[in-house]
Amino acid sequence: MEHRVRPTDEGVYIEINDAAEGWMPLFGANSRGDFVGMPTCWPHDPRSDPKGNEPHIIHLDIDLLLQKKTLREIKAIAESGPVCSVPGTTFMGALSDRDGNVLHIVPGQGCRYYEKPDYALLTNFSPFKQDSETHPWMGWDRYQKADALLQSADDDFDVQDCFAVLRAVAQTECPTTVSMVFDVTENTVYWCEKMDWDRIEIQHFSDTAKTGDTE
Repeated sequence: MEHRVRPTDEGVYIEINDAAEGWMPLFGANSRGDFVGMPTCWPHDPRSDPKGNEPHIIHLDIDLLLQKKTLREIKAIAESGPVCSVPGTTFMGALSDRDGNVLHIVPGQGCRYYEKPDYALLTNFSPFKQDSETHPWMGWDRYQKADALLQSADDDFDVQDCFAVLRAVAQTECPTTVSMVFDVTENTVYWCEKMDWDRIEIQHFSDTAKTGDTE
């Protein structure tokens, strides 16, 4: 899929060019301190297909990224009933706020909320199914590697350490296109494209840009 990284004063958005909708901000970080990831869960789970008027994972992700809703509001929606995804594709939500709270949403399967965890991981398999369904790029090995690296991390874990983890678990079967780190304490986003680890882009948000409710 055609993508671009668009930095603004309100956020750094990884956008996908959709044939019907145009450029859609589906991943990234915003000046309020929210971080949004939308990994694809394979194999597809038909329970995530739309069945009625369920809230859509793409809309929830975009609403958080564009600061239309808070993580608390997204959590309430996800916990109130089923969330759907694109027919035939199970997209997920890996969401967090400035306070370090994390919400994982798997349409058709449920959600999990973590209050200020040391770390939380989500890759291309269902956390509800673990490795019971396999495919070549599900990321089970990358998940285990990242978990071990983060579990053994020192208290002074910083941006460079984050990139070291991302580099260690970058995908090769379906090559990683964007790697992003959000240092909330400094209100700064760092990213590189196509695993060009020597070319890190930086966007700093003004402290006055911190708006909205937090958990």
